[in-house]
Amino acid sequence: MEIIDNFSLKNYNTFGIEARAKQFVSVHTVEELQTVLKENPTQKKFILGGGSNMLLTKDIDALTIHVDLKGKRIIEQTEDAVWVEAKAGENWHEFVLWTIGQDFGGLENMSLIPGNVGTTPIQNIGAYGTEIKDTFVYCEAVNIQTLEIKRFTKQECKFGYRESIFKNEAKDQYIIVAVVFKLTKQNHKINISYGDIASELSKKDITVPTLKDVSNAIITIRQSKLPDPKELGNSGSFFKNPIIQKSDFERIHLQHPEMPSYTVSETEVKVPAGWLIEKAGFKGKRFGDAGIHKNQALVLVNYGNATGQEILNVSKEIQKTVKELFDIEIEAEVNVI
Repeated sequence: MEIIDNFSLKNYNTFGIEARAKQFVSVHTVEELQTVLKENPTQKKFILGGGSNMLLTKDIDALTIHVDLKGKRIIEQTEDAVWVEAKAGENWHEFVLWTIGQDFGGLENMSLIPGNVGTTPIQNIGAYGTEIKDTFVYCEAVNIQTLEIKRFTKQECKFGYRESIFKNEAKDQYIIVAVVFKLTKQNHKINISYGDIASELSKKDITVPTLKDVSNAIITIRQSKLPDPKELGNSGSFFKNPIIQKSDFERIHLQHPEMPSYTVSETEVKVPAGWLIEKAGFKGKRFGDAGIHKNQALVLVNYGNATGQEILNVSKEIQKTVKELFDIEIEAEVNVI
């Protein structure tokens, strides 16, 4: 466990942005993490997971702690359900495939989401009609100040749409080290109602899909729309889908009758941000080495040597134009550092 000075983070963020950490250390156990925290009590700290949900716009003037804890295990099971623990440094997609390989159901709709397990509760990640909160039981996190391990239940995490306690009142206070999920062992709740899953399964003449079938369909869909960060720097969906008042939607819809929407509640409607951005004319546009992906307007990309600030400037221009055209504000899902 070595602390390295002036460390390049280019390979530690999926945008592939060149930024440097004042100091960098990778920890592989809870004990190593606690030791680093204990030995550097007054130093400013930056916690790094899979680097998939952030945009680095500057060097990190802090001790960057890369959480690289590995391991997954079954901690309890019944005839119908299983409780599975995954350490924070486990790659999310590989963990999802592992659960499917065991015929454990619940995470298949979140196949191919980039990042590591430890950051999934922070964002309450979700895709294709499911979210982390649907299977989440609890997570364990180290208190940065006291070094004590605290268990956060689902209720304590205060999950919302891409929201949790870790983005709000507990921000920068804890480091998640493990997450426990409750998954099904039989009578799986197959969810193919969202997006293009049903049509993708239909192409393959699959009428009674398995967990693997659903996962494969979603992987195919995501690969057709989303660039591989190893080939083209990106952080997946850059913006949240805005949730607006139904009364506002009805007013805007009169001017834009083709605008799609999803009912959230009796008073709220979700509008696809990708549709708004595409209609605003940004899909496929390029500004130097920063741009918007040709197949998915939600995805901002680094074509090679874009700086984080250049990508941020593009995102602000998108937000400004969408607001002017539709009177809808779209918010970044990615953490801007």
